[in-house]
Amino acid sequence: MTADSATIVALATAPAAGAVGILRVSGPAALEVGRRLAPGVPASPTPRHAYLASFVDAGGAVLDEGLFLYFQAPRSFTGEDVVELQAHGSPRLLRLLLARALEDERVRPALPGEFTRRAFLNGRIDLTRAEAVADLVAADSEAAVRAAAAGLSGALAERIRALETPLRELHADLEGVLNFPDEAEGADAEAGPRVTALRFAAEALRAEVGRGRLVRQGARVALYGPVNAGKSTLFNRLVGEARALVDDEPGTTRDALEARVEWDGLGVTLYDTAGLREAPGRVEALGIARTRELLAAVDLAVLVLPPGTSREEATSWTREAGATPVLVVTGKCDVTPEAREERGSSQDSAGADRFVSTPSEDAVLGTRHAPGVLDGGAVAVPIRDAQDSAGADRFVSTPSDDAARGTRRAPGVLDGGAAAVPTRDVASADLPSPAPARVSGLTGEGVEALRTSMLTRLWGGGTPSAVALVSERHADALRRTAEALGRAEAASRVSTLEVLSGEVGLALEALGEVSGTSVSEALLDTLFQRFCIGK
Repeated sequence: MTADSATIVALATAPAAGAVGILRVSGPAALEVGRRLAPGVPASPTPRHAYLASFVDAGGAVLDEGLFLYFQAPRSFTGEDVVELQAHGSPRLLRLLLARALEDERVRPALPGEFTRRAFLNGRIDLTRAEAVADLVAADSEAAVRAAAAGLSGALAERIRALETPLRELHADLEGVLNFPDEAEGADAEAGPRVTALRFAAEALRAEVGRGRLVRQGARVALYGPVNAGKSTLFNRLVGEARALVDDEPGTTRDALEARVEWDGLGVTLYDTAGLREAPGRVEALGIARTRELLAAVDLAVLVLPPGTSREEATSWTREAGATPVLVVTGKCDVTPEAREERGSSQDSAGADRFVSTPSEDAVLGTRHAPGVLDGGAVAVPIRDAQDSAGADRFVSTPSDDAARGTRRAPGVLDGGAAAVPTRDVASADLPSPAPARVSGLTGEGVEALRTSMLTRLWGGGTPSAVALVSERHADALRRTAEALGRAEAASRVSTLEVLSGEVGLALEALGEVSGTSVSEALLDTLFQRFCIGK
């Protein structure tokens, strides 16, 4: 697989006014084309040496003065001769220099990502590093930058190589036994355990795809719940500016608002949704329908309940999120206790159990809690979906005020403040007593703890920058690798050596799509189309 022999040229900087603009030329005629624009440079310039040169037009008139750099093959990014002209960042000037370079019939405009593609085809980088280049250019959070930088330095390539090398060796041993049984006798003796170890390694790497998606695309979190629960005020507090309209009148928010924030390096898109209620107006009903659609698409739903909400009501609101993980909080904790009693008096008279929105006495004294209290500032809210045909317990966790006070937890609880425990029906007598965390978008009370719990639920611990950047494409290739190794594992026990070797070969081929050792031109076209021109 080799790159074509044409010399390519493109602007390597954005087409906007700036301090510096770079014209990049790569290919056999790069030096000759570059010297045509900068005739004052020596015929045999010193590689990697910056020359101060005048850039001229076809008539020899000086257009600009800048730097001329020459990178001699194969010690360049593309593995070919490369010339870079660093001029002042005038878009019009750069277009003149580009047009001048294209006057040579050996030169054509570069395609998106073609410089990086040539680097891959010429063996300068593997496919994981090539993809990391595009990831780094597109990174819009610290986590994405650090993960792409790790990929560019070879972190993912090293892990793929650690799996691909023994897999290739196993395949060679199996083929040796099949084709040269006398010379390779016994090479397949440990084939079964070797296949099992390789399958585990493939599945471990594949398991990181969820984190890879969060790093690349960011997390999506929706605030939802009944009308007038304080969602918009909380949204504004989390975003750090007044993005959503806030009013005492129920149903103020009629469409989903979104804002992008970055928390501890992880990009998060927050959504403020229309409050859910029966018999809304026509326009408000459209917003409620959009809320339900959004809840099915986000990574985490934060249920904001007004003070005095009963457990039965909380169960009903939680069902609105479907399969999406839910974090439950009580909003408007700045509202006075008298106002809370007045708001909830009608339901209280019916005898419904209600969430207590004030810290319990044992939380203040530092005593132990009932089962279901989680470490790290989370409380498991017991909710079971009555419509779940399989009878599966649902998990809901919220940050707890007592976590900040250093209280001890019951045995068997989970660390991290984001996990939850399965419970039975909400009306059961043995439900955990702590209430959902209290937050106030108006005063900021509990908001930082909520933000920490949201990150813990999304990330589960560790730091986003530590992730190996595994994309959906990688995950699909690793899935096929693991599946082929699973079939090979079964074949090592019940089938023939030919079948075993064939499945190992399929696994090797799928894994090669990640490293680039077995990749089609069509796949390369798809991958490099997402690159910018000039990279």
